[in-house]
Amino acid sequence: MDQKLIAEVANRLSSARRAVAFTGAGISTESGIPDFRSPGGVWSKYEPVYYDEFLASDQARLRYWRMKKEMYPEFARARPNAGHYALAKLEKARKIVGVITQNIDGLHQEAGSRRVLELHGNARYVHCISCDKRWTSEVIFEQYRDRDQVPTCDRCGGWLKPAVVSFGESLPGDVLQESFRLSTVSDVFLAIGSSLVVEPAASLPAHAKQMGSFLVIINRDATPLDNYADAVIHTPIGTTLEAITKKLGL
Repeated sequence: MDQKLIAEVANRLSSARRAVAFTGAGISTESGIPDFRSPGGVWSKYEPVYYDEFLASDQARLRYWRMKKEMYPEFARARPNAGHYALAKLEKARKIVGVITQNIDGLHQEAGSRRVLELHGNARYVHCISCDKRWTSEVIFEQYRDRDQVPTCDRCGGWLKPAVVSFGESLPGDVLQESFRLSTVSDVFLAIGSSLVVEPAASLPAHAKQMGSFLVIINRDATPLDNYADAVIHTPIGTTLEAITKKLGL
């Protein structure tokens, strides 16, 4: 680990007034949530179900729920790791103003982060797409664990769906707008565990940099923005963020 680079990032955060963290799947793989897009992962076994397909087709809805039931145990077992706790410490110490995340696992909130903007929703809840009644995911997945059918609402009969953004579905406008606002005013922008290729979320780090923010990328693999960033760190996320918090005396 490059201690000089860690110290530089810590120094930037120590004087920052509006630092922002932006997280992707890489921070959660360290909590045991697998890369579902890797060979042999869930996405290699199921065709993605677009939102308009979900609305129009019984078979698409059934395929969607079979996939979600296969993925659910990994989410249910996952717990926050050192990276999640480090970001919560940074927020509590007012070194960052909040977290923008592409993740749907709720691990930032479980670790203690209070201001979390979830671009793709939260898989810890299931909602009715007709009346928006909500349940915890545990309730619905347990109820339908051994049923090969699509869950329906006990209030209006509508179809149930995890409270996440599906393929072909728009991101929540208010969350996206606030994410761009925070990126615009940020003075340090930490892009953590994201491949930075999924739009429109991938535009946030570049936008922050264009608006004058000091851009830090912490990711296992190279990203399209590495040459554009002010600091790039390719070491494990948890240990890297822990090292930064220790430099700050947290």
